[in-house]
Amino acid sequence: MEDINKDILLKASQGDMPAFELVYKASSSFVYNVALRVVNNREDALEVSQEVFMIIYHKLSSFRFESSFKTWVYRITANCAINFAKKYSRTKTVPFEEAYGEGSVLNEAHVKIDQDHKEEIVAQLLEQLNTDQRACVVLRDMQGLSYEEIAQSLNININTVRSRLKRAREKLLSLKRQVNYEKV
Repeated sequence: MEDINKDILLKASQGDMPAFELVYKASSSFVYNVALRVVNNREDALEVSQEVFMIIYHKLSSFRFESSFKTWVYRITANCAINFAKKYSRTKTVPFEEAYGEGSVLNEAHVKIDQDHKEEIVAQLLEQLNTDQRACVVLRDMQGLSYEEIAQSLNININTVRSRLKRAREKLLSLKRQVNYEKV
């Protein structure tokens, strides 16, 4: 995420729409990517992103610059994505045509097989974690946040971050062993 000048943030917090547009442009891909890794669905990530920017718009005036803007946005995004994932987890089904038809994610994957295959494997592995673990893994291993930043972003204790990451990694290793065992 691009650094955003404090003056722009202050103007945006006072309702200056061109300043808010700059905030949006600087952070939108970051918000979408974090949301996508947590909810594991493009349309859902767009919905979460929209909710995040509504929250940012309404609460920007309460941002106190005690943490970095990026950390504040992480917290909002992660919390929205986790809440969304918990609310809709395993209740949605994807129609066959949407999953495999023309213009589908799987059809597009055929064009860019290597990269998309890797992303699909990562998405499948992340799907096996609970949403709290998934959020920690995404923030640590995909977004590069420190344990302290994750704790601050998710508003949890640093030891909770450590235990969630430990359990997530143990589960991922177990899944890897299962896959390797099944191949033998």
